[in-house]
Amino acid sequence: MSLDQSAAGTDSTGLTVLDEAECLRLLASVRLGRIAVSDRAMPSVLPVYFLLLGRTVLLRVSGAGRLAAATRAAVVAFEADEMGPTGGWSVLGIGRTRSVRPDERAAASGLRRWGAGEHDRFVAVGLEVLTGRRLPLPTG
Repeated sequence: MSLDQSAAGTDSTGLTVLDEAECLRLLASVRLGRIAVSDRAMPSVLPVYFLLLGRTVLLRVSGAGRLAAATRAAVVAFEADEMGPTGGWSVLGIGRTRSVRPDERAAASGLRRWGAGEHDRFVAVGLEVLTGRRLPLPTG
């Protein structure tokens, strides 16, 4: 599902709109993304290491941290991107968090931890809305 996709394959700013398959392929190609959550009624965007399984993003977080509290049965946004010398891309997903299933936990057990301390909680984000854009080479 895509927000604001035109029939011509470009958005209102002229950026190329990526289809769902390309969004998923690009997400699977990187390991670092950002999760946007509501933390004490304020927006917060945090970097996270992740693993993509199908349309599900898996994260490993500290069970005692604010991110763990902010991702309990919540609607979140997840973004990953990459920029290189010839341009780049950005993919945004929106979905609900849930506890991971045993098979997902096994797959995510090798996820890198962000920072020090125990990172004993795993979070799954089912991507219900998925959009992506191809970005041109930056100028300037």
